[in-house]
Amino acid sequence: MEERKQKEIEYYDEKAGEKSRENSGFCDFEGFQPQYLSSFRFLYYLLKGNCQDKIILDYGCGNGVHAIPLAKMGAEKVIGIDLSEKSLEIARERVKREGLEEKVEFLKMDCEKMEFPDNYFDIIFDGGTFSSLDLNLAYPELSRILKPGGFLIGIETFGHNPFTNLKRKINKITGKRTDWAVSHIFKIGELERAKNYFNKIGVHFFHLISWLAFPFLDFPGGKILLKLLESIDKILLKLLPLRKYAFKTVFIFSQPNKQNAKKII
Repeated sequence: MEERKQKEIEYYDEKAGEKSRENSGFCDFEGFQPQYLSSFRFLYYLLKGNCQDKIILDYGCGNGVHAIPLAKMGAEKVIGIDLSEKSLEIARERVKREGLEEKVEFLKMDCEKMEFPDNYFDIIFDGGTFSSLDLNLAYPELSRILKPGGFLIGIETFGHNPFTNLKRKINKITGKRTDWAVSHIFKIGELERAKNYFNKIGVHFFHLISWLAFPFLDFPGGKILLKLLESIDKILLKLLPLRKYAFKTVFIFSQPNKQNAKKII
């Protein structure tokens, strides 16, 4: 296995162990509850009503924070894949507590070299996995396994804001992010590259300034501050030049280009 992948696995295994000991509840690996943010609520809004009887891939599922809501939206089957075994252990425990074992399955699998057949999934969900991957390898695989009438929907941290980029560099120094993840944050170039593998691209932008409230969400008034700044974001992000500096982007890729997709063996 490549060294970069091994480092990512070690990082997420360690984080999963920490959160398991803390019994952090229904949160992501950082102990954060995604539903606090307008970006994630919008993402779930787009999914709601489209998951009924669908086969869904939770791509880079981590500890299963998104797989259970996807199953509860009416999916026929949710399959989560990840290389962090400790994260998968937490995900399986969560599914067992929810009584969803028949609808949700977790597999240890490489996101860049998936073992699924062509045209297998109706929906692929990405909850922020792209920065851990080489998208030159991931994109053709995603296009390959997606049904022609399906769609890939996801949320990623965007990499053009100089202030949030500085925070990421600090996170790397303090061990809160890997070198690979910091240097491979999703950018406009990755959106352009996606057009080689998907004929239809839709993008929405969030958190131009509201990311400033994130550290204060557990303090009194923190969530009110977040809502206030998010309302300002809605106005500012109507200006096209500012969208590049958003903290999060929600995207939908559809109409997979099967000519450029390839099966990696």
